[in-house]
Amino acid sequence: MELEKRERHAEPEGCLAVAIRIPVRIVVLVLVVPVRMVWDVLVVCGRALDRVLLRPLGRALGWTYETLLAPVGRGIAWLAGAVATGVRWLCKALFHWPWIALWRYVLLPVATYGVAVPLGWLYRTLLTPAGHRLAWVYARLLTPLGRGVGVLLWAVLVWPWIALYRWVLTPVGHGLAWLYANALAPAARGVRTAVGWLARVLLVVPVVFVYRRLLAPVGREIADAVGMAWRAAGRLSRAVGRALKWLAWNLLGRPAAWFYRNVCTPVGHFARDRVWAPARRAAAEAGRAARGALASARETVRRARRDAWRALVGGTGEPRAVERAPVRARNLGGTQHIPTVPGAAPGPEISLHKRG
Repeated sequence: MELEKRERHAEPEGCLAVAIRIPVRIVVLVLVVPVRMVWDVLVVCGRALDRVLLRPLGRALGWTYETLLAPVGRGIAWLAGAVATGVRWLCKALFHWPWIALWRYVLLPVATYGVAVPLGWLYRTLLTPAGHRLAWVYARLLTPLGRGVGVLLWAVLVWPWIALYRWVLTPVGHGLAWLYANALAPAARGVRTAVGWLARVLLVVPVVFVYRRLLAPVGREIADAVGMAWRAAGRLSRAVGRALKWLAWNLLGRPAAWFYRNVCTPVGHFARDRVWAPARRAAAEAGRAARGALASARETVRRARRDAWRALVGGTGEPRAVERAPVRARNLGGTQHIPTVPGAAPGPEISLHKRG
């Protein structure tokens, strides 16, 4: 669509473009088809390399970083921080605090009471009165004298140059400016216009004609031929790829699928149902029997150890629960087993018959 729109909006084609179109397209197709096929092969190889090597390698590198390098790095960082803290405290103890103490308790008192206080007293008692006297001399004597000398130097050195600039150089400059604006500038503009016209006629117009009538059609044809050849090479490459895929499936994939479906699957099911499942059940039964035998052996050993301990020390190492027999209580009609609270005394026997 874009090519049709461009061709519809383009200028009418000349005989040169029509004459070079078919040869250029044939040559470009012959040159581009191998490049496109090699490009497609490289793309397929790159995808396979990414899927088989680069992604597992990236996951392995990520696991190595997270499992090994990151903890080691954190340990090294912690150790470096501890060492840096110790070194900082050591440097403070050796270089910082002694100099602070020297400045605070030695140099500052000496500078304050040995230098600043005497200099302040000298400034207040000697230098300030002397400065006031010098200021009075400058204001009363030196300033009027300087003003007179300045006026004399102005009259002798500066005023003649100002007069020369104002009455001689300024009129001459104005005359030269008028001459440039009214004579030289128009002549320069005319010369520039003539040179520009000659350059346009001799250089620009031929270059534009060659570009528009020769280079632009040839470039468009070459670009269209490259695009068409690239698309055709892509279709050819896809067809070759589909043919290779079909050939690989029929030579390798289909026999492998048939072998897996008709040989490996029944063999696997037979091994799972007739070999693996009975073996797993037998192993489970053997494990349960072994655990029962081990538990029985542990119980036998425990009882033997307890009996041996009882035989040696004459008592039991473990308290045994005392079973209390139900207390027989009598009632008016006869005897009856009545459960009572453990530890409670039985009730008294009551008889209504007199003793003979």
